[in-house]
Amino acid sequence: MTLEYWKYDAGTDAVAPLVIPAALGRARTFDLDATLQVRVLAQAGEPWFELSVEVDGQRWWARRVPAQNPGDTDGLDYHCRLTVEADADCRVRAKANGQGVRVLSLVLEARETAY
Repeated sequence: MTLEYWKYDAGTDAVAPLVIPAALGRARTFDLDATLQVRVLAQAGEPWFELSVEVDGQRWWARRVPAQNPGDTDGLDYHCRLTVEADADCRVRAKANGQGVRVLSLVLEARETAY
């Protein structure tokens, strides 16, 4: 059996949608990773950024943090395990927001586990 791997690279966009398609008669478990990297603007007063993750329209996780490293980069990562039921699509969305920062990269990945 080949394990599934799904990825959406939003680049500098602030939203990364990912659909894990249904598998007939088989539930699967995935390691889900959302990775956000931002550039902190050098002249920003009190910069901050946040990353949120939704699964099938429900918020699973969100974090807002003060941005560090003015003139350089900062980032947030999120990891969880996700079970996708048999015969059903799963819609995952990562969303970035912030003040005094610019999104450099937003990537959402789902790797099927062998368990």
